[in-house]
Amino acid sequence: MTRRKQAAPDQITAPAGARRAASAGAKAAPAKGAPAQGASTKAALVKPLTARASTPEPVDAATLREIFARLSAANPEPRSDLEYLNPYTLLVAVVLSAQATDKSVNIATAPLFARADNPAAMLALGEETVRHHIRTIGLFNTKAKNVIALSRILIEEHGGAVPRERAHLEVLPGVGKKTASVVLNVAFGEPTIAVDTHIFRVSNRVPLAPGSTTDKVQAGLEAIVPEPYRLNAHHWLILHGRYVCKARKPECWRCPIADLCRYPDKTPGPG
Repeated sequence: MTRRKQAAPDQITAPAGARRAASAGAKAAPAKGAPAQGASTKAALVKPLTARASTPEPVDAATLREIFARLSAANPEPRSDLEYLNPYTLLVAVVLSAQATDKSVNIATAPLFARADNPAAMLALGEETVRHHIRTIGLFNTKAKNVIALSRILIEEHGGAVPRERAHLEVLPGVGKKTASVVLNVAFGEPTIAVDTHIFRVSNRVPLAPGSTTDKVQAGLEAIVPEPYRLNAHHWLILHGRYVCKARKPECWRCPIADLCRYPDKTPGPG
């Protein structure tokens, strides 16, 4: 039976174009983070770019390899922040994590997975009970429906097992390209790179494989990440973006790849 594919999770898109230098004769605005006139200037980590008429060129192959070598050295065995017991509970956890933090998902799924760690047990609980367990997570009504629906499909069409084929994963309720990529990578060891908001930011900021959409960034990363690092690239990049290369104030002073990064607005250390 052919099932209509659901819309993929929210796509992240970059601004329509790079910021351009002020037109000739116009008064230039102070650079972001520049001190007020007369104020003392703290030493920057790197010399900033004098103008940003275009975005920096992506790092070259040698630099890219060095970046992943350093991320690997800093965290040799990275793992997901989501807590799960098996491929099925991983799938459910990733579905629940859309527009929610991993911490909030873990709090909700600990008692849920203690009662239901397979599709049959989840169906036995029923939608109302699932909804009660995940009520602290955003969009919990829709997510509860999706968890029950995907559990039923897994039983009816896959013998209760999580399929290893992307096409079969992506037609499950609540599952899009990103969720399928996470499951394939984490549960089945496929070298896919699921791109979320953190990886999207890091890839465009360094830049590694810049792109205007998550799909373009994923395709770019999967084409250029050196083979020895492909399996764990997703984890290294997402953890780096979550804890170091933050959206509002990247912690450049403690970044292991700061000297390789071409982002011009690096944040100086505290104090």
